[in-house]
Amino acid sequence: MALTPARTMPGVLELLPLDQIAFQRMLDTIRRNYERFGFLPVETPAIEFSDVLLTKTGGETERQVYFVQSTGALAKEGTPELALRFDLTVPLARYVAEHEHDLSFPFRRYQMQRVYRGERAQRGRFREFYQCDIDVIGKDGLSVRYDAEIPAVIYSVFRELDIGPFTIQLNNRKLMRGYFESLGIADGERQMLVLREVDKLDKRGADYVRDTLTGEGFGLSAEVAGKILDFVQVRSTSLEDAFGKLDALGSGPEALEQGRAELKEVLGLIRDFGVPESHFALNLSIARGLDYYTGTVYETTLNEHPQIGSICSGGRYENLASQYTKSKLPGVGISIGLTRLYWQLRDAGLVDTARSTVDVLVTQMDEARMPAYLALASELRGAGIATEVVLEGGKLGKQFKYADRAGIRFVVVLGEDELAKGVVTVKDLRREDQFEVARTELVKTLRVELEQAAAMG
Repeated sequence: MALTPARTMPGVLELLPLDQIAFQRMLDTIRRNYERFGFLPVETPAIEFSDVLLTKTGGETERQVYFVQSTGALAKEGTPELALRFDLTVPLARYVAEHEHDLSFPFRRYQMQRVYRGERAQRGRFREFYQCDIDVIGKDGLSVRYDAEIPAVIYSVFRELDIGPFTIQLNNRKLMRGYFESLGIADGERQMLVLREVDKLDKRGADYVRDTLTGEGFGLSAEVAGKILDFVQVRSTSLEDAFGKLDALGSGPEALEQGRAELKEVLGLIRDFGVPESHFALNLSIARGLDYYTGTVYETTLNEHPQIGSICSGGRYENLASQYTKSKLPGVGISIGLTRLYWQLRDAGLVDTARSTVDVLVTQMDEARMPAYLALASELRGAGIATEVVLEGGKLGKQFKYADRAGIRFVVVLGEDELAKGVVTVKDLRREDQFEVARTELVKTLRVELEQAAAMG
């Protein structure tokens, strides 16, 4: 009988244990910071009703959806009843609409789960990946102050992740719409088309975008195209500089004035939230999906690795669940696509393999003394020290080799000599050093060693 090849489908990230630990620690860091800011956990099913999931049809994301069928439903025709979620926003909208009367508003939730998309198989694109989202949902209204709190969360997360200097870049969709309107581009659909071209600025360059905007498809004048390019290339170097550049835009339609006022308030409050001015900036090129976001928008980038692109993005939206409820539910939120981010950081050498979560290996010198080894391991575990026991014996050198390969730093030996003297031998495999410690002092000594090891990384 031929063996079936063991293989995973393209577009998934399957890690070896020590890499999985590194990934898990990133998840834990993000979760810890979300909770630190008062966000509450929510999980929704991986599978939703298709008609709920696809309330907005025709978008690129929806065309990548994975439908789910039971074997009994395979023969039925038409759209399958169930589908895998492709993001966490649509399930959140359904969740809030369904539980609206049981939730306290503003509703502050975080959600860290896998989502599924039928991406084309290519390097760095995933069909199954983790998203780590936070959103604040208001009922009838939501203060713009929450727009300023979100960057404080982003700053807290990425400072603790310690993956290098980063900048949270902000814009406001009202400001963009108002500025376009002042140039005679008032139609929403036309604004979206122009923004799609502007989005190509980094990849294609200013000349390409200018030629496209003044070409047959758009027919904008050279003057208007030039003003658009000047607008989207505005960046700030400090809070004072950001205020100055916003004022320099001049007066305009109501949307522009409202957007400018919101941006000024948000930028000032971000500083009050404790985010250093070096970590946030005005960037008038950020658009973030014209048909969804309505106010503040964010993108976060690594200063020394711009090729990675945005590592965290999001913004303000007017009504989260308009497809499911008549209640008006405005909100603001962000998402970290952790699977892709981890893959990019590892590829760039910014994230390394982690240490094992096992702190200590208790070796086996004599099978007859197994009760003593198990008692020692129980004592260590009771003290909060993750401990593995060698249960099958073998040569001591082989046991050391196993610990080293598994990433376990400390090995304890309790042989005949140690038992006679009331001591335990501790071997530090990383420093290639060993020492004896009194049996009664082992827990205290190992705690000190582990704290030092953690501090040194």
